[in-house]
Amino acid sequence: MVRAKAGVGPIRLHDMRHFYASGLISADCDVVTVQRALGHASATTTLNTYSHLWPTAEDRTRSAAEGLVRETLDTIPADSVRTSSGQ
Repeated sequence: MVRAKAGVGPIRLHDMRHFYASGLISADCDVVTVQRALGHASATTTLNTYSHLWPTAEDRTRSAAEGLVRETLDTIPADSVRTSSGQ
């Protein structure tokens, strides 16, 4: 009844397995950890299925740059920031 109201079709046990794997990856678990949690015989099996969910080098670079900018801006006292009109 709840699924129908939400417009969600049937959920299979295998869907929950993918949900679990993607949650582990989102929580920054490494491939071997996910492999073992899912019971895959090799990390290759895990990577063949889920590699698109791990962040790329470009993703990590963007995150690092964002952190650097935020950290730098956090060190600037609020009263020293001027508006574009110079006030």
